[in-house]
Amino acid sequence: MREQRRRLPIGVQSFVSLRKGNFVYVDKTRYIYELAYGSKQYFLSRPRRFGKSLFLSTLKAYWEGKKELFAGLEIVELEQGNEEAWQPYPVFYFDFNGQNYQEELALDDVLDKMLGRWEEEYDCKKDGSISYRFQNLLMAAKAKTGRECVVLVDEYDKPLLEVLGNAALEEHNKAVFKGFFSNLKSYDEYLRFVFITGVTKFSKVSIFSDLNQLDDISLSERFADICGITEAELERGFEPEIEILSESLELGRAECLLELRKMYDGYHFHPKGKGVYNPFSLLRALAEGEMESYWFATGTPAFLVHRLKSMHFDVRQLAEGRIEAASSSITDYRADNPDPIPMLYQTGYLTIFGYDRKSRLYTLGFPNEEVKYGFLESLFPEYAPESTPGSGKDIISLRRRILEGDTEGMRDILTALFDSIPYTTDDAPFEHYFQSVIYIVFTLLGQYAECEVHSSRGRADCIVSTEKFVYIFEFKVDKSAKEALDQIEEKGYAAPFAADERKLFKIGVSFDSKERSLAQWESE
Repeated sequence: MREQRRRLPIGVQSFVSLRKGNFVYVDKTRYIYELAYGSKQYFLSRPRRFGKSLFLSTLKAYWEGKKELFAGLEIVELEQGNEEAWQPYPVFYFDFNGQNYQEELALDDVLDKMLGRWEEEYDCKKDGSISYRFQNLLMAAKAKTGRECVVLVDEYDKPLLEVLGNAALEEHNKAVFKGFFSNLKSYDEYLRFVFITGVTKFSKVSIFSDLNQLDDISLSERFADICGITEAELERGFEPEIEILSESLELGRAECLLELRKMYDGYHFHPKGKGVYNPFSLLRALAEGEMESYWFATGTPAFLVHRLKSMHFDVRQLAEGRIEAASSSITDYRADNPDPIPMLYQTGYLTIFGYDRKSRLYTLGFPNEEVKYGFLESLFPEYAPESTPGSGKDIISLRRRILEGDTEGMRDILTALFDSIPYTTDDAPFEHYFQSVIYIVFTLLGQYAECEVHSSRGRADCIVSTEKFVYIFEFKVDKSAKEALDQIEEKGYAAPFAADERKLFKIGVSFDSKERSLAQWESE
């Protein structure tokens, strides 16, 4: 009989529930110790479902003095001999998750209810504005307990992100936050510790322009893996689950780890910081015994992909890690900023690949295959809305023809695909459009395709390899397909496959920019 599987904390956001429920826990408590004895007020930005709420809940339990929940964890050893440790402080935990902020005064109502509960606990009058009530609460809590207060704010930006596009609500919620959170600066003497989390950092919201004392650790090397799971934590803490997943997928342990790494690893929040796995997808894969796009399926970046297409963005830069951005542009967000890169980074669709100190620019790209293929699959219908499964103009149909060695079928699918694309006067020049569509199509073929493959004499536009066939593609715009075919020969793109036993196809394709269609196709 197989040993009962351990409980993995998928979706568990309460540290109390996690510990009492005997869930597997990746010990991050050393960071709590560093934060508690470092600065005083912090901000952390991380993508959704990355463990921010669980970390904040762990902070809450620590400041409430619930030492019993931390048995066997690193912080107990770090606090050993400290007489001040594990003393309970008054904790105010503002959780902005799970609320609908689309209605008028919704944010005010949420804050009113939160403050009301604490006002009863600390014998505080419910009088005046929300900001004034918070001031009285901080003073009353310190007077009653003799200790300064701890303020924890989870997903502060949710009331702002949900109302983007509604100018009146957006300005109202910003004004509420301005008055409410300004207390964190003016009433500093009543505070012991402050920690605020969110996905984005709104540069024009007074919570940050006024609270210049907040220590933003979002791009700190020390705290690069404060959320997420590192390679070492995976191998050290999930050995039974790795073994079960390996058996389920019929892979060796090393091969299984490699596939997990390609699918879910790759997030870097500092150029020299430890890389981390997406914790939500990793835990789901270990629990389900399958490697699927779990995180991506929980939220599609519809408005981001629409913006990329409308601004004629070169999508090849995303997949190849060629996006450059200044630190200020990836840490701050402005709703009126036409540049989608800050939001793409902060929401987890891009991550840090490197940093140039001279130019002070970060290099960004897709972190892993889950994000890369999920994002391009979401982007593809923006360019080719009729390429739905079963239409005969879709990736699945093209993949089938490629596996069968059917070059005529491949030609027919690509011809029909381009013929079906609606063009408007707002569209980019055809060459950009064709490059984007071809790049997305062949990238979505996954393990079969490599785009712009370099050789000693140049680079082929695309090489597709299967178990039985190799296809070398060269694409031209307003030139003949024969010219494309001749370039394959002249540049020696086929030379690396001279000893290959698979059947080799050289394919030249010509597109007509005036007709905006696939005009010629020659293969040999």
